[in-house]
Amino acid sequence: MSKPAAPANPGAPGQRGGRGANFTEGPVHSHLIRLAGFMFMGFSAMTVSQLIEAVYLGVLGTDELAAVSFTFPVVMVLQSVAMGLGVGASSIIARTTGAGDREQVRRLVTHCILLAAGALVTLAILGSQLNDPIFRLLGAKGHILELIHAYMDIWFIGLPLFALSMIGTSLIRAVGNAAAPGIVMTVGSVLQVIFAPFLIFGFGPIPAHGIEGAALAFLFARLASFALCYYIIIFQERLVTRAVDGIIASWRSILHVGLPAIATNLIMPVSMGIITRLLARHGAEIIAGFGIGSRIGQMMVMIVMAVASSAGPFIGQNWGAKKYERIDTALSLANRFSMAWGVVAFLIMLAFGKYIVSIINHDPAVVDAANWYLLITPLSIGFMGMTAIASSCFNAMGQPIPPLVISIARMFIVYIPMAILFDYLWGYVGIFLATSVSTAILGVAAFMWNRHALAVSRRDRERFEAAVA
Repeated sequence: MSKPAAPANPGAPGQRGGRGANFTEGPVHSHLIRLAGFMFMGFSAMTVSQLIEAVYLGVLGTDELAAVSFTFPVVMVLQSVAMGLGVGASSIIARTTGAGDREQVRRLVTHCILLAAGALVTLAILGSQLNDPIFRLLGAKGHILELIHAYMDIWFIGLPLFALSMIGTSLIRAVGNAAAPGIVMTVGSVLQVIFAPFLIFGFGPIPAHGIEGAALAFLFARLASFALCYYIIIFQERLVTRAVDGIIASWRSILHVGLPAIATNLIMPVSMGIITRLLARHGAEIIAGFGIGSRIGQMMVMIVMAVASSAGPFIGQNWGAKKYERIDTALSLANRFSMAWGVVAFLIMLAFGKYIVSIINHDPAVVDAANWYLLITPLSIGFMGMTAIASSCFNAMGQPIPPLVISIARMFIVYIPMAILFDYLWGYVGIFLATSVSTAILGVAAFMWNRHALAVSRRDRERFEAAVA
C-alpha cells in the first residue's frame, strides 16, 4: 500500500492553489453531485457526439457504420493507455493534494504530462503502421477494410491531442476542480458534432470527404479541446513547473498505479476484439447493430461511470487526509445510486430503445440486433457501476492490483467462455446475454472485496502509524 505524501505544511492540510476544491471538508453528497454532474455532462457530450456520428455514417451506408464499429477495440486500447496514466497520476496527485503538498503536486502534474506525451506519440506512430494486420485479425476485409484505413489514418494523427486532453482532465479533477474537466470534454464533443456534417457531406466550397470527414471532425475538435485543457492546467490552475528534478521518482509513483490500471483497461478492448470477432461471423449488419446499440447504451452507462470517476479524487483526498468516515459515506451513496440507476436505465431502454435505433438506421437486421443489445445489457448497468466504484476506490488508495484481478476474472474466466458457449446456444443474442451475466457476477465480487480491503487497509495503516509514533 502506498503511503500518503507528507504535507508541505502540516498545519494546513487543506492548503490549495488554483481553483481546486477541498474534498476533505463540506457535505459528502454535495461534492459527489458536483463532481459526477460535470463528469456526466462531459461523458454525455462525448457519447452524444458518437451517436450523431453514427447517424451521419448511417446516411453514408451500412459498410461505413460497420467500418467504424470495427475500430472500437483499437480505439479502446489506445484510450486505455491514456486512462491508465491518468488514473495513476490522479491517484498520487489527489492523495498529495489531501496531504497539502502543493509544490509536489505541480511536479507530479508536469512529469506526468511529459511521460504521457512521449508514450502517446509513440503509440500513434506504431498504430498507423499496423492498421492492416490489426483489423484483418478482427475480421475486417475487402471494402470495409479500405474504409477503416481511410478513417484511422487520420484518427491516429489526433490521438495524442485527444489522449493528452483525457489525462489533463484527470489531473484537473484530482486537485479538486470539478467543473473544468466536464467543460473541456463538452467543448470538444460539441465542436465535433458541428464540424462533422460539413466535412462528411460537404457544404459550399467544402468538399465531401465521406468517412474521412468524420475523422477530420474528430481531429479538429480534439485540437480545440487540447488547447482549452492545457490553458486551464498552465494558466488557471498553475499546475506546471519547470522543475524536472525527481522526474524518475514521479514516473515510478505514477506507474505504480498507472501500469496496472493500463493493464486493467486493456483487458476490456482485448475482450471486445474477441467479441467483435464472434459477432463478425453473423454478418456486417450484426456488427453495425452492435455498434449502434453500444453507443446508445453508453448514454446509460455514462451516469454510473461519472459517479465512479467522481469517487476517485474524493476518496484520494480523504485517504490522504485520513478522513475514513467520509470515504465510507461516499461509497455507500455511490453504490446505492448505481443500483437504482441500473433499474431506471433498463426501463428506459425497454420503452424507447427500438424507437431510438430506428432513427439511426432502418435496416431491419441492424435494428433487430441493436434492439436485442439494448434489451439485455442494461440489466447489468448497476453491477457495472459497483465494479467501477470499487476499482476507483482501490486505485485512489494506491492499490491497483485488485482492479486488475477483477478485470481478468470477468473477461477471461467468466465473460469470454460464457460468450462462446451462449453464442453456440443462442447466436449473437447469447453473446449479449453473457455480457450482462458476467458483469453482475463480478459486480457483487468487486463490492465485497473492496469493502473488506478498505477495512483491512485502514486498520494496517493505523497500526503502522501507532508503531512509528
